[in-house]
Parts: sequence; C-alpha cells; structure tokens
Amino acid sequence: METAPEASRDAPPKKDKFLAKKKKARRYWEEETTPTAAGVSLGPPRKKKRKRELRPQNTKNTHTPNKSHISKKPQVPKKRRERRNLEPQRSLSGAQDPFPGPAPVPVSVAQKFRRIDKSRKLPHAKSKTRSRLEVAETEEEEISVKAARSQLLLAEEPGFLEGEDGEDTAKILQADIVEAVDIASAAKHFDLNLRQFGPYRLNYSRTGRHLAFGGRRGHVAALDWVTKRLMCEINVMEAVRDIRFLHSEALLAVAQNRWLHIYDNQGIELHCIRRCDRVTRLEFLPFHFLLATASETGFLTYLDVSVGKIVAALNARAGRLSVMTQNPYNAVIHLGHSNGTVSLWSPAVKDPLAKILCHRGGVRAVAVDSTGTHMATSGLDHQLKIFDVISLEQEKKERIERLGYDPEAKAPFQPRPKQKGRSSTASLVKRKRKVMDEEHRDKVRQSLEQQLQKQEKAAKPMGVWPSALDRFVR
Repeated sequence: METAPEASRDAPPKKDKFLAKKKKARRYWEEETTPTAAGVSLGPPRKKKRKRELRPQNTKNTHTPNKSHISKKPQVPKKRRERRNLEPQRSLSGAQDPFPGPAPVPVSVAQKFRRIDKSRKLPHAKSKTRSRLEVAETEEEEISVKAARSQLLLAEEPGFLEGEDGEDTAKILQADIVEAVDIASAAKHFDLNLRQFGPYRLNYSRTGRHLAFGGRRGHVAALDWVTKRLMCEINVMEAVRDIRFLHSEALLAVAQNRWLHIYDNQGIELHCIRRCDRVTRLEFLPFHFLLATASETGFLTYLDVSVGKIVAALNARAGRLSVMTQNPYNAVIHLGHSNGTVSLWSPAVKDPLAKILCHRGGVRAVAVDSTGTHMATSGLDHQLKIFDVISLEQEKKERIERLGYDPEAKAPFQPRPKQKGRSSTASLVKRKRKVMDEEHRDKVRQSLEQQLQKQEKAAKPMGVWPSALDRFVR
C-alpha cells in the first residue's frame, strides 16, 4: 500500500480554511486575539475581565475631564481652529481697497449715544446679573457705533434762538422769528384767535401733526394743524383744566372740573373715570400705557389705559398739585410744589425718588430736555410773594370788620370730662393753663420770626434776588 509522505518538520504547515479568510478590521477598543496551541477556536473571542485599579483621589487643584456615559470612546479635546489671514477684498476691476474694513468712528461721537455708565459697578451682584449686564453693554456699544455712523447722513442742524448781548429772548415775538427763518419753516406758522373761552391748555400728538386744546369755559377741539382740518369741536359745559392725547390721536383725555373723561376724535364720550376726581394736570407715558394725573387733593394717580384700572395712587403730602411734567428718557414724573421743591416719582415706590430745593418761592413750571439730563424750573419772585401776603392780610382784616368776628379763629379750648375722680375742677383748670401756655409760646415764636424776616429784608436790597428762571439742575 502506498502511504502518504510524512510532513517534514521544516515544511510550512498548510493553511486552514478558516484562517484563509480575510480577517475583519479590528477596532482600537477591541482586544487582540491570538490562536491557542491546540488550534483556533471558531466562536467569538471571549472578553477578558479587567482588574479594578485603584483610582487616585482628585485633589482640589487638579482637574480631570468628564468621560461620556454613552460611548466608551475617550474624549479628545478639540483643537482650536486657526484663523486664516483673509486676503483684502478686491473690486470688480481687480484693484485693491486701500481702506479695508468699516470706517472708524470717533469715540467722542459714539459716546453721545451711550446710556449705560460703565463706571458704576455692582459689587455684590450675582453671576447671572453680571452676564446680562455684559450682554447689554456689548449691544449698547454696537448700537452707539451704528447711530454715530448714521449721524453723517443727517445734514440738517437743529435750530435755536440766540439773542444779542443783554437781550431778553422772552421779548422776541413770533413775527420776528417768521421773518428770520426760511420759507419752508415760515409756511408752518399759523395763528388762532380764541378769546371767548380761554385761557387754554394744549397738547400735540406724538407724531406732531395733530393739536388738541381745551378752554377754561368748556371748549374742547382737535385739528390737523398742517391741513387745518378740524377733527372735532365740543363744549363740555364745565371747566377744562388739562387735555392730553393718548397713544394715538384717536383718543383724548380731558381733565374736567369734577372727573376725568375720555373722548374719541369725533367728540364722543367713551369713559368717565370717577376715581380720578378734581384733576389739575395730566401726563401720558406712551411706552407704559399709563396716564398720570395730579389732583387738588395732593394725590398722584397712575391709570393703566389698556385695562382701565388704577395701578398706583401716591400721596405727595404737599398740598395742591398744579405743576407736573415727565422725563422722556426714563418716564419719571416731576412735581413742583408751593414750597419751592421739585419731587421725582415712580409708580413702583410710595415715597419720592428724590427731592430738589429749587426756589425760595413756589414752583410755577417744570420742563425736562429730550436727553433727560437737564431740568429747568420757574418760580415766584420774592417781591411778588410779599405783595401777595400783604393783599391777603388786608382782605382778611376787611372780612373781619365786615362780619364782626374772625371766621378762621380757633374755638376756645374746652377739656373733655374724663372718668370718675379724674375730672375735678383743679385738673380742668390745669389743662386749660397748659394749652394757653402752648398757644402763647407759638405766638411769641411767630412774632420773633417776623422780626427776623424784616431785618433780613432791610439788610438785603430787593433787586439782588434771582430772576424767575434762575436755576438749572443737572
């Protein structure tokens, strides 16, 4: 029999069928399998158990990256992309721009449009608040730069009135202004002769095209002053103290003698708000939809015109309120008082935000400029105040002589009886003497104050007192 030749030791072994197949690509997280001495196993490779290694404790100064729980791939830190040097832009003709990028803006020009003061910092602010402030500052810088660039397109300059040396600009007439300005500005001049139902209070709409005015004898009207087209004209048959347009020229708020009324542009009454009574002045805050009212009772009331509810009613504790205006920059209400002070109010705070002593006499008018940084006030002159006091005293004396008694005099003090054993005659006399002594001290104090005032007036001439518009508060 023929036998197969034995395989020599030096001859290479034959390849197995399974080994002849192409091996699959091994992933880097899979372990490498090696054939055993007996042969190659056909089944899948078994995973070796990894020994648990003791992890070193993390110290406070060291930082280890967090591993993902979803995949077993180790997290590799991403490389930052290197910024490529962009080539300067070229025009269609191929010429290179000699001034690439946006045009630079002067810092002084952009500073005019900035409203956030970076010098003020909040030392105890939270990180979330600081991040919001940083975002607001960056947005404000971008907006201020854009506004400074767009200012170049405004070729017109705002007009102003400048008098000669020593000339009072209050004495310049409207006719003189019409003769001095250009034809387009002079064409906007118009004159209304309203002598029957005055004096009047007037107000322009936010667009500046419509005019509303109300007279002390009940005359209310609204018109388009450019085309001179009359929108409405009514008589409310009672005194009108102030009038204001609301968010559009379609609604009018009229402070009448008793209550506050809302009319449309056709003169039809829409609402009568009786909670706002004896109103003297009105101011509308367009960005908050709030109508601020000042009354004779000394209350400042905020009315939400969107829902018709009163948001806040604040007691100014300063008597009758007849001087009011708003700051267009932050919508803060300014109230002028008879003691020469101006108080600033917000509906979120019950007390005034600030108080400014502006005059020795009462404040008659307050105005705030459009940037919201300057306030001008007008007060009574000291000579006029002395004249008013003298006339009031003379009227009081004539009234006492005509009636035979003083109607404003206080009634004599009569102590009330107390409990048994405590309302004896001696205790009643003692209480009467105590009240009489207090009244005597008040009279002596008033007489001393009057003497001091007379001495001050004699020492200082009347011509040295400041004029009516004497202070500007920044």
